[in-house]
Amino acid sequence: MRLGMLTACLPQWTLDRIAAWAAGAGYQALEVAVWPGTGDRDFVASHLPVADFGSEQVEQALALFDKHSLELSSLAYYENNLHPDPLRRDEIHTHLRHAIDAAQLLGVPSVGTFIGRDWNKSVADNLADAEQVFARHVDYAGERGVKLVIENCVMEGWHPDGYPGNLAYSPELWEWMFGLGLYLNWDPSHLTWLGIDPVETIAPYADRIEHAQAKDVELDPVARNRYGFFGKAFKEGNPWDMGWWRYRVPGLGQVDWPRVVDRLYEHGFTGTLSVEHEDPVWGGDERRVTQGLEIAHRTLRPLIVD
Repeated sequence: MRLGMLTACLPQWTLDRIAAWAAGAGYQALEVAVWPGTGDRDFVASHLPVADFGSEQVEQALALFDKHSLELSSLAYYENNLHPDPLRRDEIHTHLRHAIDAAQLLGVPSVGTFIGRDWNKSVADNLADAEQVFARHVDYAGERGVKLVIENCVMEGWHPDGYPGNLAYSPELWEWMFGLGLYLNWDPSHLTWLGIDPVETIAPYADRIEHAQAKDVELDPVARNRYGFFGKAFKEGNPWDMGWWRYRVPGLGQVDWPRVVDRLYEHGFTGTLSVEHEDPVWGGDERRVTQGLEIAHRTLRPLIVD
């Protein structure tokens, strides 16, 4: 197992600068954000130009990772593959294919994305749609020796009423998507606020956990007594404000990291545990973001066996 970090938390930095900082801070791998520069997310992180990726870009990227003795663990393009706007959906699918092509050229084993959801349709209709969409994606990736990994994020902010906007949030849905040939980018933070014990989800699905993300979550049961499990009804322009929980860097929330890492080892996980920094306390500017990454490193690195 290696300790890595997702580059999306430093969207204004170049990949060269991130690689130098990460290696100096003791990280061993990077999960590289490859958004195209525009999209539906509240950040834009484009650290490799996968839409225009030729031999020169490949050589530069490989030389950069070799220089800093880092592994490139996965390419990250987490967008809504079931977007209700057909033009936007086509854009997302095209860019996902670009990311898969770049992963093949770089020898990267996986590309991360979301199932997503068309919020105008029922869950059953979305699942039927996804089976057709991802049959094409999985075939395209498989022909290039790349696995598609799906993060189990709820993406409640994508739904106008705050319901799940990414239909991959529970083990029930994992079992469905594994049948499509997809793998899991396992993240314990989402499971924790949903009331699912993340440690108990490792053993049954260990053979499909291709990549893992390290994000913590802080729960506020008193606030939950006011808002209920589904969170705030009146979000005042912030669709991601649930009111009773927030993401934290590892070590500052409720996730039991020694148990998580031990159970991953127990069941043979040899991939990258990648810090995904979305902590509002340790965010806002690059200095606090890097301090948050340092806190995460101090929490997790002692648990990783050299």
